[in-house]
Amino acid sequence: MAITLLQLQSGHKAFGAKVLFDDATFAINEGEHVGVIGPNGAGKSTLFKILVDQEHLDEGIVTKSQQLRLGYLEQESDWDVDQKVEEYLEKNCIKPLWELKQFGLKLGLTESHFQSHLKQLSGGYRMRVKLLYLIGQEPNLLLLDEPTNFLDLETLLVLENFLQEYKGAFLLISHDREFLRRVTDHILEVESGDIVKFPGSLDDYFEQKQMLAEILQKQVLSQQAKKKSIMDFVTRFGAKATKARQAQSRLKALEKMEVIEVKAAPTHSHIHIPPASQTGKMILEVENVECGYGDKVILKDVTLRLERGNHLGIVGLNGAGKSTLLKSLGEQIPLVRGSIKWGHQVSLSYFAQHTPESLNPEHSVLEAMASAAHKEVTQQDVLNIAGSLLFSGDNVHKKVKVLSGGEKSRVALGQILLQKSPLLLLDEPTNHLDFDTVEALTTALEKYEGTIITVSHDRGFIGRVANKILEVNHGKLTLYPGTYDEYVWSLQKGFLAERDLNEGATTQKVSSEKAAEAPKFNYKEERKKLETQIKKAQKLIEDCDKKIADLTKKRDALNESLMTAAGDKAAGLAKELHELSGAIEDLESSMLQAMEDQQNFENELKQLVG
Repeated sequence: MAITLLQLQSGHKAFGAKVLFDDATFAINEGEHVGVIGPNGAGKSTLFKILVDQEHLDEGIVTKSQQLRLGYLEQESDWDVDQKVEEYLEKNCIKPLWELKQFGLKLGLTESHFQSHLKQLSGGYRMRVKLLYLIGQEPNLLLLDEPTNFLDLETLLVLENFLQEYKGAFLLISHDREFLRRVTDHILEVESGDIVKFPGSLDDYFEQKQMLAEILQKQVLSQQAKKKSIMDFVTRFGAKATKARQAQSRLKALEKMEVIEVKAAPTHSHIHIPPASQTGKMILEVENVECGYGDKVILKDVTLRLERGNHLGIVGLNGAGKSTLLKSLGEQIPLVRGSIKWGHQVSLSYFAQHTPESLNPEHSVLEAMASAAHKEVTQQDVLNIAGSLLFSGDNVHKKVKVLSGGEKSRVALGQILLQKSPLLLLDEPTNHLDFDTVEALTTALEKYEGTIITVSHDRGFIGRVANKILEVNHGKLTLYPGTYDEYVWSLQKGFLAERDLNEGATTQKVSSEKAAEAPKFNYKEERKKLETQIKKAQKLIEDCDKKIADLTKKRDALNESLMTAAGDKAAGLAKELHELSGAIEDLESSMLQAMEDQQNFENELKQLVG
């Protein structure tokens, strides 16, 4: 039986009038890989701080196993040790230094990083070293708060593989749905004052949530029908002496009936980007330019042409020059050599990870957005964008200085979207955004008719938004005129040679080997084979039919149990019901395929016997 490493019991936490969670109870067992999800401000990071004693519960208790070895990776850390990385790891870790360095190299660290002082490293590399340090402690429970924020796509795959194979337990906060899908087997939902643990994958969680919502709705309707029936009975027979006692009894039953609470659904973001200003077909063009800082050249021979409606995703290892290229095209830094040829009436908006830091702290949300808006944008447009980014009512009057990191990012995004720019340059725009806002932004940018150039480690985001991929690798740029999934397919197949973008003539290699002579046809063997296959298909059909009948009975019984279940029991039953439904669907698919196969074999047999 798995050991419970950590347990929260009847936890309550509030900041002023805002209750993050109330009467929350959950447990984390050894080996569990748990994704933690919920809207920004719901209390995910606060929960982590409570579990590591950096914050305290208002009520409730956290129980920790004596066997617990806890490691905590914060989203933003002031870890400022004046010691060389290599020395620090060797002195403070259980795992051998060579093993940590081996993994560190996969995470994009170099020998120069290991020889540098921790305080000299950038936030991204400091986070990688902190991760190595935590792994070196050999914890059996990791708390990871947005660990992918500073990782490129390739390094993210390394972390993903590590977490998939990790024998210990972890709690992982991430807005990257694809990442969560691949590494978790439980979901911990922090939302609307509740903390609920769901077994299964992220997709299982979404299905269970939908199923529980439907069950709750049925319970509400059933209860309303019962109440109406009782009131109708009382109204009809309450005055009759023979029925008065029954009427009173039913009224008492009605008073004792537990009210089914339906919590207000959380507000969901829906972002509408105002139409971009009109431009010509060509947006920008560069030919054989050099990008870098001062005299230091990072990228040579950069040649690129973008037209209206192109959505370009830039991918490559950290340090390859992705952000340098974006800054150069966005005129945040000058080109080392060459110039940008701009299309007719092209203006741009630039968003980077540091953009929220440039907000005026004394501005309100509304003032910050309005100050950046295009002259054609109305006050109502500003309010609409603010509302779509979950700033409504009194929230639009909040000062920037009191906002969370995620809220500031939403304000900065609002500024960008209100500028009606035909060219958007976005450097990691999904960092610090919650699930819902990432989904809303992705959907809005998918539909955006202007031009986009973006750097992002979020595969779901770049896979949906980009229709061209630019790979930056060892100072060389390679353009792939297709989606991110097509690019990855090329990467996996090893087809990363430069493509002929002008659709020139292609050649095919034809094997010089002579085709093997076809075997001779044997009528009896062929007939016997077909008859055997028909019998196998029929047996499979009968087996599937019997299993479907048995599982359907179990599913019907579970449905009845779910009607009266609540809380964690309902979640468990919903999970079991989902698995049963999936098994039935699989059996039905197998049965249909067997019926189709049987028909095909019978047709072949008819043709064979004439």
